[in-house]
Amino acid sequence: MVEHLPETVKIISGNETAAWAARYSRVQVISAYPITPQTVIVEKLSDFVDSGDFDCQYVRVESEHSVMAFLIGASYVGTRTFSATSGQGLFYMNEMLHWAPPTRLPIVLGVVDRGVAPGWNIWADHQDVIASRDTGWMIMFASNHQEIFDNIVQAYRICEDTRVFLPMMVCLEGFSLSHTNQPVYLPDQKLVDEYLPKVPKNGWPHIYLDPERPVFHGSLQIPGGTTAMPNAMYFEFRALIDKAQQAAKPVIREAAQEFEKKFGRNHGELIKKYRCDDAEAALVCMGNLADQASVAVDRMRKDGYKVGLIKLRVYKPFPIEDFCDVANEGNIKIFATMERNMAFSLNGGAVSADLKSALYVNDEKPLVVPYVAGVGGRDVTVEQQCEVLRNTLKMDAGEAKKMTPRYVNFHY
Repeated sequence: MVEHLPETVKIISGNETAAWAARYSRVQVISAYPITPQTVIVEKLSDFVDSGDFDCQYVRVESEHSVMAFLIGASYVGTRTFSATSGQGLFYMNEMLHWAPPTRLPIVLGVVDRGVAPGWNIWADHQDVIASRDTGWMIMFASNHQEIFDNIVQAYRICEDTRVFLPMMVCLEGFSLSHTNQPVYLPDQKLVDEYLPKVPKNGWPHIYLDPERPVFHGSLQIPGGTTAMPNAMYFEFRALIDKAQQAAKPVIREAAQEFEKKFGRNHGELIKKYRCDDAEAALVCMGNLADQASVAVDRMRKDGYKVGLIKLRVYKPFPIEDFCDVANEGNIKIFATMERNMAFSLNGGAVSADLKSALYVNDEKPLVVPYVAGVGGRDVTVEQQCEVLRNTLKMDAGEAKKMTPRYVNFHY
């Protein structure tokens, strides 16, 4: 029986929202292992399956390593797959994370970002997913509950596009999004069915498990039956991941544009600019800090400051061209990045380092001033975001380029 879910609005947690998004996306296989703060996602999906209302294969496994190993096997045979994890669980599945991109499997993984051990912390922190930045997975951040739902739906459209075929992590912060409640609009199931591609019945076009079409995969790279392994195709396999990430950028833009046409919502493409047209400085944030930063920008604007916000919605592939376009528009002279992670020894977070790299060859090079804030879920207020913007506007080039850590709400 093909289930039809009606249009409705629910006041639910971020975790429940992620589960509903997987259900609306008609996920076919789920593997599950609990870890705080994502456990409610797989619990809710289990409830759906146990009720008989959701036609899906739900498999409980013994570890996060097995979660991803199982999804890889399920995706090999051409099914739409989903699971979720957090923190140490993401680390435990690290070996298997590296299998999915070169095999070009369109797996979607919810990551409820949390602090990592030691010392123990289960609150909002991006260090877990940043540690997976170069596995080849695409990485997208949600800044509110509606975006959690919409991002997961869009992720399947992006990942299963024949120009891409890469896995994606859809991220939401632990507790600040995962366990708080917000109203979420759930659309008519028919609209989601129309938006998403049909899952092929005979496997993905590039890889499959079919005795009638035997193929090798996952084999040692040996060219022409010789032992000259460095001359085999391994280098090319890695380069193809990079090419697919680049190819994903227009697909992400198309997916966001088509989503807006069908559902009337736009959370941005790779980035989303807010009040940047005449801004002299802009705050760059990922996740729920970006939602809050819009309030800070509005408050600063009322006081006469020319400031804006850039929400970094997609971290991988990194939106180099988008930031260069912003720089070439000529108004913004300085970016202040505010991040829930640390790129140790670089005096900021990973985004600040990547943004500097992106702007390096650009003719216009706004200064990049890194701030670290909200690590381990520590509160960041609107006033603190305003203070960061005020301080940034006052900086001259010499002050902005100082390689000193800039921590927000730091007690030491």
